[in-house]
Order: sequence, then C-alpha cells, then structure tokens
Amino acid sequence: MTDPQLAEQHPRFAAPRLLEALEDSPVVLVHGPRQCGKTTLARLVGEQCGHVYMTFDDDVVLAAAAKDPVGFVTGLPDRVVLDEVQRVPQIFTTIKAVVDRNRWPGRFLLTGSTNIMLLPQLADSLAGRLAIQNLYPLSQAELVGSEPTFLAQ
Repeated sequence: MTDPQLAEQHPRFAAPRLLEALEDSPVVLVHGPRQCGKTTLARLVGEQCGHVYMTFDDDVVLAAAAKDPVGFVTGLPDRVVLDEVQRVPQIFTTIKAVVDRNRWPGRFLLTGSTNIMLLPQLADSLAGRLAIQNLYPLSQAELVGSEPTFLAQ
C-alpha cells in the first residue's frame, strides 16, 4: 500500500534510471546533498520493487547494525532499502560478502549524503557491485510537471 505522503510528491526524472540500475546491479546507492529527496525516491521506487524500508536514523536499527553488522545484514529481507547508510560504515564489508555469495540484482538500495567512493576502504569493498545514482534537488521541470527542455532538440 502506497504511503499517501509519498504519492503526493513530485515525480522525479531520476526514477526510471534508478529502476534500471536495480535491474542489473546488486547494490544501488542514491547519493546527493541533504534534503534533495533521496529517501523519498528510494522509498517510492523501493516500494514498487518490493523492498522493505529501514533507516539508520532509527537508533535501534543503528545500534543493531553497528553492534553486529554480519547478523544484521544476514537477517535482512531479500530486498531492502537502507537509508542513511553512511552512519554505519562497517556494514559495507558485510554487504560485499552477502553479494559475493549470492549476486542478484536489486538486493540492496542504499541512500546517503556522504560520497562513499571517497572513502577508500568502502569504495574497495563494493567495487564492481555498486551502481551510483546521483540525485539533485528538484528541477523546475519536475516542480511544474513538464518535460525538460534544456538542451532538448
């Protein structure tokens, strides 16, 4: 069942690219600045694809993942959105191990405002397993519900 707040949001041009990334990458990261709509997009697309939403803004979820990353990740549903994943950097090596054992597309949909590719230990752990979808604040075309015309032919 769709969350009414999510249904009222502006459609994002990034949604089709995110769906495409989930079709061929085991881990997809929605990356962008704070308050640009990462969580909303991930929840909306994740719901369409059968992902269960979890956030590391929830202190209980954060503590469980930080205390036992292996137990946390292995106990996750088959498809999951992990919001604000940069708050638990130790989880990346466990995600790598899970993906290496069973590499199927769309398993993990992550969001974060920290560029994990700038952190060498994290970048190495997910190399070849991760697709990054950069998200920017709403464009004027998204706000008014029209097709973009910038550089259109």
